[in-house]
Amino acid sequence: MSTLDSRRQAEDSAMARAALEDAVADREPISLEEVVSEAALQTRVDKKFLLTPEQFTQLSERLGKKFKIMQIDARRTFRYESVYFDTEDFDQYRAHRQGRRRRYKVRSRTYADTGLSMFEIKTKGLRGATVKHRIQQRLNHAGELTDDNLEFLSTVLDSEYGQQVPELLPVLESAYTRATFVNPVDSERLTCDVELEYANDQRRISGPDLIVVETKSADGRGASDRALADLGIREVSMSKYCIVVALLNPQLPANRWSRLLQQRFVPEVGVS
Repeated sequence: MSTLDSRRQAEDSAMARAALEDAVADREPISLEEVVSEAALQTRVDKKFLLTPEQFTQLSERLGKKFKIMQIDARRTFRYESVYFDTEDFDQYRAHRQGRRRRYKVRSRTYADTGLSMFEIKTKGLRGATVKHRIQQRLNHAGELTDDNLEFLSTVLDSEYGQQVPELLPVLESAYTRATFVNPVDSERLTCDVELEYANDQRRISGPDLIVVETKSADGRGASDRALADLGIREVSMSKYCIVVALLNPQLPANRWSRLLQQRFVPEVGVS
């Protein structure tokens, strides 16, 4: 990447972060405990969107006062760090690319600002809804497939799909800054991510230098979905995991996301 491209990317990223900080500054807070009890949405319909800072500001204004912002210890934006697991042949990446109903993602997620760490499995339920299963793990075990994690994974895969746990290994590390908007009345959430960074043991990528917005509602027709539609912003068919795995592993087929890969994600130098 040239110096000019690097400078432009940094400026775009700063603008996205500034728009996010402005949008969360004056909104009524909601605690993590309230989010878990009122809007956990472990079974939900997810939709993804890519917004410019200007579009995101318009969206925030349209959401109105019904959406609160998750706040923990006076913080409203948080750094998330995750490790994703797949087989050596990327079986779950391939399952997602092919649209198989029986697919899942396995990851370790750490909330860097609070020290909370979870082991999570996301499966597909009825009508394509996303079902999240998770257990808490010790912070010093983040990114590891411990015996407890493997036992939990085995239980979930057997219950959901009648499958056994394959041989898994870490294939992707990710980090980004997130704010979470919550509509407790309708159990609806809106996650907004900036400053995205991804890496494996060979390469590192950044982007997109936009705000990645994901709506999470019971039926995919929440207030945030309607607000985005009113603004003329269309849903983007993408899995952040699959997009990045494809870019970091160019030998894998990725025609489903080729245009998005070329336009929005920027490869950087290799990592040692």
